[in-house]
Amino acid sequence: MRSATDLHLLLAGLALLCAVAQAAEPPPAGVIVAPVRQVQFADTIEALGTVAAVESVALTATVTETVGAIHFDDGDRVEKGQLLAELSSREEHAQLDEARATVSEALRQYQRFQSLAARGTAARSLLDERQRDWETARARLAAIESRLADRLIKAPFAGVVGLRDLSVGALVEPGDLITTLDDDSSVKLELPVSATYLQQLRPGLEVLASSRAFPGRSFSGTVKAVNSRIDPVTRSIRVRATLPNPEHLLRPGMLMQVVVQQEPRTTLVIPEESLLPLAERQYVFVVGADSRVDRREVQIGGRRPGLVEVDKGLAANEQVVTHGHLQLRPGQAVRVLAIDDGSRSLPELLRTLPGGVGSP
Repeated sequence: MRSATDLHLLLAGLALLCAVAQAAEPPPAGVIVAPVRQVQFADTIEALGTVAAVESVALTATVTETVGAIHFDDGDRVEKGQLLAELSSREEHAQLDEARATVSEALRQYQRFQSLAARGTAARSLLDERQRDWETARARLAAIESRLADRLIKAPFAGVVGLRDLSVGALVEPGDLITTLDDDSSVKLELPVSATYLQQLRPGLEVLASSRAFPGRSFSGTVKAVNSRIDPVTRSIRVRATLPNPEHLLRPGMLMQVVVQQEPRTTLVIPEESLLPLAERQYVFVVGADSRVDRREVQIGGRRPGLVEVDKGLAANEQVVTHGHLQLRPGQAVRVLAIDDGSRSLPELLRTLPGGVGSP
């Protein structure tokens, strides 16, 4: 049997070992954490698109004639049917007056012989001749009116005209450009997308577009149609989206960066820098209520700049370590230096730490 002295020495040794073990435990490591957030998330397809007017036309002359009058100026907004330009038509107006008089006289003769035929004093064949004369005169009048209409350039729809490059008195020929007309109340966005996304593309998907001409601003729309053919050279497929343009900011020919959003959903996300890849698995350090960390495996989904979707392994509002986790081990005590809620950049967070700029 051990004596009381031996027992006393044993207890003293155990106490000394415990003290040494406690003294050997490192101090809490300083870390920056971020909460697991629940946000609206969507898989994205990025592409470059070109803006086109929803309706666009080049207005040209259809006859050889001189310009008699111009009723628009550069960049004017016009209504449907508004007269834009007139070509000289003196000869046609004279022919129009003659044709109207001919129609009136042919109608009187037809009505006269119609009355005589009803009383039996005129042959039916004469009535038929007068009817033919009247219809022929009407047809000639319609042809002259059509030729006159060809000399009036009107807006086929409401929109904005382009630059005016001709003057009164200029001679124009068929095909010569009078001006351009674009309906920019809304615009089409034409974008080539890799055929690998063919299964995900469909009408109705949300589209976000941006341009360097309007920094910090995005324009939203929807996919209207997906082309039925794939380009055999580029292996891409044409996608057409429509964007409302009430302020008339977007113009045909503009290049835009486009993001097509698919499968919108509410999901959990964490900062991308909190991931610790190991072989084919992904881990994060989670800070518990006792200020100790637990290494946990997670399953991730889609990504967006700076964020990654978490399908499994975390719950909303848990805190994951984003900076300072490279030297951590499971069960280690930590000291939270800052919480990254996404509202400030890392340099701003570091400036708030004791001692100013530094790394945890």
